[in-house]
Formats: sequence, structure tokens, C-alpha cells
Amino acid sequence: MPEAPQTDEGWYALHDFRTVDWDAWREAPEHERERAIESGVDYLQAHESLADTDGETGGSAVFTVLGHKADLLILHLRPTTTQLDTAERRFERTPFARFTEQTSSYVSVTEVSGYMSQEYFEGETVEDSGMARYIRSRIEPEIPDAEHVCFYPMDKRRGEQDNWYDLPFEERADLMSNHGEIGREYAGKVTQIITGSIGFDDYEWGVTLFADDPTEIKHLLYEMRFDPSSSRYAEFGSFYFGRRFDPSDLDAVLAGAPVDWDARDDDSTTTDLSTRLDRLGVSLDAPEDTDSHVVLVSSDSSAEELTDAVDDLRGNFEHYDSHIETFVHEGDEPTVISTWTTARAADTAAGFLEDLPGVTETLTGSTGTTPADDESGSHHETSESSDLRSELASLDIYAGQPHGEDVHAIVLYSTAPTDELEREVADLSDGFDRYDTHVETSVYRARDHERSAVVSLWDTESGAETAGGYLADLPGIIARSDEETDGFGTMGMFYTVKPEHREEFLDTFGSVGDVLAGMDGHRETDLMINTADENDMFIASQWRSKADAMTFFRSDEFRETVEWGRDILTDRPRHVFLA
Repeated sequence: MPEAPQTDEGWYALHDFRTVDWDAWREAPEHERERAIESGVDYLQAHESLADTDGETGGSAVFTVLGHKADLLILHLRPTTTQLDTAERRFERTPFARFTEQTSSYVSVTEVSGYMSQEYFEGETVEDSGMARYIRSRIEPEIPDAEHVCFYPMDKRRGEQDNWYDLPFEERADLMSNHGEIGREYAGKVTQIITGSIGFDDYEWGVTLFADDPTEIKHLLYEMRFDPSSSRYAEFGSFYFGRRFDPSDLDAVLAGAPVDWDARDDDSTTTDLSTRLDRLGVSLDAPEDTDSHVVLVSSDSSAEELTDAVDDLRGNFEHYDSHIETFVHEGDEPTVISTWTTARAADTAAGFLEDLPGVTETLTGSTGTTPADDESGSHHETSESSDLRSELASLDIYAGQPHGEDVHAIVLYSTAPTDELEREVADLSDGFDRYDTHVETSVYRARDHERSAVVSLWDTESGAETAGGYLADLPGIIARSDEETDGFGTMGMFYTVKPEHREEFLDTFGSVGDVLAGMDGHRETDLMINTADENDMFIASQWRSKADAMTFFRSDEFRETVEWGRDILTDRPRHVFLA
């Protein structure tokens, strides 16, 4: 019996081919297309930055596909099948996925075989040798920074006259060696990733080729066709050819605009921030194992005027656990530097800081390599919570993360009778308690409306995602507002009030509610009270736009309420912002 070569495997691969339903895309309202594009960009950026693996190993990339077979190729490499499986399913939960159909796919795993180096498999290769590093690069490859891609599956022929598997090992090894010599002549022009798929898909191998010059792919494959390893012993499936694009260009791709891979901007905001801070001679401190998310504001006002304005803001900022520090750096041009532990908190702070006197420039980003920051300096939710939020958004359900906390919140509104909702939630909560990541799940009753809210808090996004699937089936689920479902919501300001101050808190909420009712752009505000703990409450507001909500947050009334709240609350409130 002929000898089978040994193999070593590395990362699992998914080639996900998609076509776009162009009729549905053209007929969809503009706001649906915008929401779909935003979710698609968030998903692609999250996976290219490996946010789903906490920035660890693997790779992802997205390509257009020329021709009728597909419109898009999303390529994923991940160390485990769980990560690969999750990546595929998370895409299906995005609003963008509703405009696509998976016309084809290919599942495989990176592979090297004994044809390449018997010494490696016999343990004779030194771990840090050139051969060992080369093999490691084959089974844990980086997706090349090249414009063009070609993918095809292949088998080795098992015919009556030419049967690869009947050949002696030495003959097969010689044929593969000669075949490889042709590939090595294209080093620097074409890069390949070889994946094995026996038992995973219809063919035995998948071949993915990358090149800036597409004709080099053609030349390589044409030359290989004359090699006996291909001409006598290879069978090929369908070929797919495409061009890579940056996730931020998804809108342009769908609009039919030209996208130039080489013209993308490789200078990230992280570099800009670090350079600017170095020039100012500023070194930032952050909590251990935490990257600083920075807002850097330049102003042509005097340092004294700027310091007075910043002092007013600092009182509000210090109310958040995510705030690290905010100060004015005095120099030729005074600069405000505000640092936070989360990107979303920094973005919110930027909205306040942009209104400082004499602002000439605002730069926001991370000084580290936190996956949640993209290279444009815009902060997208690039973790799995963005996929969850997109899915629940279709049901008018909000899922989010409070600023500055490592807990993740699922919030649903229901018109079901409170006692019925409490029974249903109690049953679910008992099941949730089996998970260490479950913090609590509670029912809140609206003070002034006939509805309730279910709030479920988790230590991890995956726990919240699991809970969301169950909670969405609760009775009477409705949108945040009885009439308005668009606009900007500020669901948050979770308060635990000292019992002796409860009535005082309720009276003050009434006064704040009167102020809100008279503010331009305000639609609705309600106080939700925990049915199991009357001192645990949260305020839910609905606004016409984010700008209207921010006007309130910048107001003296809000600042005074925050200051007053420090005396009557058992802890700091938790804030969540809805878009």
C-alpha cells in the first residue's frame, strides 16, 4: 500500500462567497441602506482587526469578485472552528447580510505535508531554524497586503490510468518538489495559502493566490498546467477572481464607485496621536492592561480661559468610571488632553470638548492597539456586541455596554402585565444564574406609562448574546417609544438611591422632567423602577437627535443634578447611550 504523507495543520479557513440582491438594495429606503452599510463596515472592520479573538491570531479580508459567480468574498482564518463558525453566523445577524445570499463557500484548514520536509515531521528540525519558521508561516499565514486574489479548489486525480494515490511516496515527493520549483520562481510576485479540505468540503485542497499584478497569477497557473503534477494528476473546480478593498469602502463598492486599494491611507490616528503627544512632551498613564483612548483638542484661546472651561467639564467627566484624566497642556498653543478607558466614552467626551472656546482641531483615537479603534480615527463598535445590537435593533430592542464598565446590558421594553413578565423573567434568570458571567436580570416598571423594561447585565458580550436570544421571546415586546422609533435615545443613568433620599429623588426627577419637557428635540422621558427593589431605578429618554440630547447634557440643570446626585446615591450611576 502506498505511503500517505504526514501533515501538520494550523488555522481553519472559510471562503464565504456572497451575491448582492441588487433589486432589493435599490428598492430599500435610504435609512435601511445606511444602516446596512454601517453594520457591514463594523463587522468587516471588527474581524479584520481580530476583535472577535481579542486581537490574537488569525486574519480576515474582504474582496469584490468579478463575474457572475459572486459579488463579494469574505475570507476568514481562525485558530479554532468555534471562532470560524461564530464569524460566519455573526455576519448573518447584520442588517447588511439581509441584502446578500451565500452562493458558495469553502471550508478548509491550512496545511503542510511530508512532501515538503520529512525532517520537520521526524522532529529533526530546530525550532528556530529557517525551515521551521517557513513551515510556521504556511500553517499560520498572514493574509498578504496585495490587491488581487484568485481562489480555486482542486483534487488529485484517481482515474484508471492516472491515479495519484497509487504512486509510490518518493515519486509523489519528486513531482511536488518540481511543482514547487515553479512557484518559487514567482516569489515576491505571487503569494499562496494552501488549505486542506479532505472531509471538510467537496474537494481535497483549496488554493488562494494573492498578487498586485493580476497577470502574474495567470502566468504562474499557465506554467504549472504543463507540469505533470497538474497536467496528469490534477482536477480543478471553479475559479474565483477578485480585488481587495478596505471595509470602510463598502459604501463606494455598492455604489459602483472605483476603489483603489493602493490609494488607501495607511497613516492611522494612533500614529497621529502618538506623534502629537511626543511633540508636546506628554506621557499618558492608563490603568494596567488598558489602552488610553484620547481626545486631543487644540484651541487658540488663552490657557486661562481654556482651563476655566475645562474645570467646569471635569466635574461631569469625573462622574464616569471610564474617565482617567482631563487637563490643559500649556504651550505655544494650549491643548486639552482627555483620556478614557473606552473608545465610546472618549467619543462622548469629544462632543463636549468640541464646544470649548477657540477650538481649532479635535483628534480622537487610541494610543495603543485596542482593536476597537479603526485607522480613520472613527470609533465603531467592533466587538461582537455590534452584531448583537444590529440583530436586536430589527426588533426595536436595545443592547449595549455602559460606559466605563465591563458589563454588557440587554434592555427590552414590554407591555405585558408586570406579574406575567416577572414570572417569565424569574424562570430565565434562574437559568442564567448557572453562568458565572451573569450579573443580574431584573424587571423595571415605568412610573408614568403602561410598560415595563427587562434589564439583563452580563460580564461578557457572549453571555449577553446568548441571553438576548431568550429575552427577545418574552411577551409583549415593543419599541422604546409608543409612537417614535427613530431619533436618539439615552437609556441609562442607572441609579441606586439611598432609601432615606428616595422621595427626594422622585421629586427632583419630576423637576428635571419639567425641564426636559420644555427642551427642543425632547420626545419622552420615563423613570423605570425595579419591581424587586424600589431604590434601583433608571431613566430612559428619547430625543429627536443626538445633538438635542447633548444640549441637555451640557446644560447647567444636568450639571447641578449630577453634583446633587453624589450625595443621595449609593454608587455612581451607569450611563448608556443609544444611537
